[in-house]
Amino acid sequence: MAEQTLEQQIDELAELIVKSRRIVAFTGAGVSTESGIPDFRSPGGVWSRFDPNEFTYQQFLHTEEGRKRHWQLLKQMGEMMAVTEPNPAHDAIAELEKLGKLDCVITQNVDGMHQRAGNSEDRVIQLHGNITRVYCMSCDKRYPMDEILEWLRQGIEVPLCVECRGILKPEVIFFGEAMPVWETREAEQRARNCDLCIVVGSSLVVYPAAFMPMYALQSGAKLAIINQGATDMDGMAHVRIYGKGGEVLSQVMPRVREQLR
Repeated sequence: MAEQTLEQQIDELAELIVKSRRIVAFTGAGVSTESGIPDFRSPGGVWSRFDPNEFTYQQFLHTEEGRKRHWQLLKQMGEMMAVTEPNPAHDAIAELEKLGKLDCVITQNVDGMHQRAGNSEDRVIQLHGNITRVYCMSCDKRYPMDEILEWLRQGIEVPLCVECRGILKPEVIFFGEAMPVWETREAEQRARNCDLCIVVGSSLVVYPAAFMPMYALQSGAKLAIINQGATDMDGMAHVRIYGKGGEVLSQVMPRVREQLR
């Protein structure tokens, strides 16, 4: 069989979207990097500048110095995200919801960009948490990350809860921390019930998150993968497009709109 051109792949993905009723978008770091947010694992990523062994859940929980290091990194990440905006990949996925096609977004990202682009909070399942929110591990009081960032700018190195002086922690999953139970179960259920899973910007190497597209396939859904690099599931995809999510979906969505008129 002749290899498809990019135009043919884009047409095929648009047709799959039009025919589908329950789409799950599975997004990874590649979606965020298009907004200028560096990923963790790639060359030049976060772990090329920080030692990941110093950023474990146990380090954060049990040592003051560990919490200090975490908050130094979180301050950098928070300030970077404050000046970034959703990109065309986020916009396209938000449009799928407006068109009544999207069941949910399952994301490995913690930046809240899908919600900022227009996806409903209850349709975004953040498997690794949300960096825009902070909670007290003792009394469960909640804080917006923006407020905690202001404390850090004022010189507080390890912020504590104003109510009980308990340890504050962002709602993100650290190395060595258990995956969130509700989000993991809900993501699996949604993946098993979709009719099309679109992977955008994920190399599908981080588990258990990367099981979700497999669950979709096992349940009879179509699989589309948009990613610059190879993934272990490329050979199983019904449509495989090499490229950036925003650039690809910017070409897909006008064709979807045209067919839905």
